[in-house]
Formats: sequence, C-alpha cells, structure tokens
Amino acid sequence: MDREFLSDLFSHFGPVTMRRMFSGYGISADGTNFALALRAGLYFRADELTIPRFEAEGSAPFQYQTRAKTVTVNSYWQLPARLFDDPEELSEWAKAALAAARRAALKKRPRPRKKQAEKPQARKQGARKTKGTMKR
Repeated sequence: MDREFLSDLFSHFGPVTMRRMFSGYGISADGTNFALALRAGLYFRADELTIPRFEAEGSAPFQYQTRAKTVTVNSYWQLPARLFDDPEELSEWAKAALAAARRAALKKRPRPRKKQAEKPQARKQGARKTKGTMKR
C-alpha cells in the first residue's frame, strides 16, 4: 500500500498523518496512532469494545514471527477486505479505532506520585559551617 492509496482510502474519515515504520506506515489522527498499513494488510486499533466487531467479520489480530515463536498483538486487528470498497463504512471503523486508541492512551497515563517526605538539602561541597561573622 502506498501513501496515495492510503490517502484516498481515508478521504471520508478526514486528515491523517502517515509515518514510515516497519514494512509500511503508522497512521494517526490528531497525534494518536490508530492504524498500521503493512505488507500483510491494514490493521486498526482495537479493544474490548471493538474486538467483537472484528471477530464477527472473521478478522484476526496482527501477528509476526520471531525466530522462536509467533507473536500476536491483540491491540491491532486486520481490517475486513470488503471495507476497501466502502469508504464511508471504513470511515466509521476508523473512528472506532481512533476511539479505541484514545481509550488505551488514557489507561496508560501515569498516576500522580505520592509525595515523599522532603529530604534535607545536602550542603555544597567545600562549604563550612562557621560561628559568628565571616572574616575575609
């Protein structure tokens, strides 16, 4: 898949940013990655709310092979092939993928740290404690 094809594919969705990665592109909107366009196909971000939709279409999660095993990435699922001919419905799926990516980002936000008791400040090296007034 080349950039021009992907731009046309997402034309009903709205503006997207494509960045080279792996064997294809990472696709984002408003700074949030929600899709991967790779040699193996187009994958959309998914979560517990959207995975059933992919399963109903017979889609599978993204997988890649290492020397030792096959790794399954359950957060990205292959877009059903029929959607390549239906830009309006593809746009709806892209909106759902973007929403899933945003939900995932909210879960990853760091929690505020508990305040630790303040440590006494260390004296600067070479500074001496003197009594009374300083002489020059």
